[in-house]
Amino acid sequence: MSEKIFVIGSNSFSGASFTDYVLEQGADVFGISRSPEANSAFLPYKWSTTSETGGRFHFARLDLNHDTDRIAEAVGDFRPDYVVNFAAQSMVAESWLHPDHWYQTNVVANVRLHEKLRRMDFLKKYVHVTTPEVYGSCSGNVTENAPLNPSTPYAASRAACDLHLMTFVKQYRFPAVFTRAANVFGPGQQLYRIIPRTILFIRLGRKLQLHGGGHSVRSFIHIRDVAEGTLRAARQAPAGEVYHFSTLRMISIRQLVEIICGRLRADFDQVVEVVGDRPGKDAAYLLDSTKARTTLGWRDAVTLEQGIDETLAWVDRHLDVLKQQPLDYIHKP
Repeated sequence: MSEKIFVIGSNSFSGASFTDYVLEQGADVFGISRSPEANSAFLPYKWSTTSETGGRFHFARLDLNHDTDRIAEAVGDFRPDYVVNFAAQSMVAESWLHPDHWYQTNVVANVRLHEKLRRMDFLKKYVHVTTPEVYGSCSGNVTENAPLNPSTPYAASRAACDLHLMTFVKQYRFPAVFTRAANVFGPGQQLYRIIPRTILFIRLGRKLQLHGGGHSVRSFIHIRDVAEGTLRAARQAPAGEVYHFSTLRMISIRQLVEIICGRLRADFDQVVEVVGDRPGKDAAYLLDSTKARTTLGWRDAVTLEQGIDETLAWVDRHLDVLKQQPLDYIHKP
């Protein structure tokens, strides 16, 4: 029998990309999101004829905030080996505007769901996809046992849920594991994220705002590498463990934009407009991924340049569709 995986947040970039990856591995997948399936340009599992054969993907529109009982019923009926949860209110700057929305989704709704899932003894693993934002701004490489020190409502809401879930691991032996990835990117990503946004703005001849001059340092990791690590964590990780997925290459946002400009033969000074930084933005969080490499046998395989070229090809392939889509984040309570 093939593995059965229940994906919460299957319309998200990471969720849709993970769905595509595990379908390619032969899994049966049940995906849920609060919105209808997005335009196929943003759903990698719709690009491959291989992943669509055999009817191995099923989708239901269910909202983590309002449909806890229906989600639990769907999980119970599907009886997956693994539940992987990508769903979250995930924007940093906007979390200052309506912090209660972030706590409602990222804490309260998740606690309600976890209370249902912990009673399902058929689950082999629950993978909670969280964020390095919980560490705040750090110097040096951050390991999985670093103290949580969130600096935004978004990060605080994610840290609160992580702490809650660990109590369930300890008290109920709930088989939960945690993943925290560096900045993910790749084909199909939301247009407000820096790599697709830069490419699209260059194609459209628009000015790109570079917050704080782009001096923040990040690691950018291809979503396919993260999807592989997520599946390895589901299959192999002991309950309660945390894993980082990151490349060994760190780069400033400015340097990243310069690389993209070079690939598209665009003049950086003509493309970019420097503006003020966002409140609470972390200068750096450099994740140490040694644990995933040594205990899960994971490694990143897609270089930054390869991933940028893939994303560029995706933008050009879907340009007529993408230029009709909203270019900025639209908040949904």
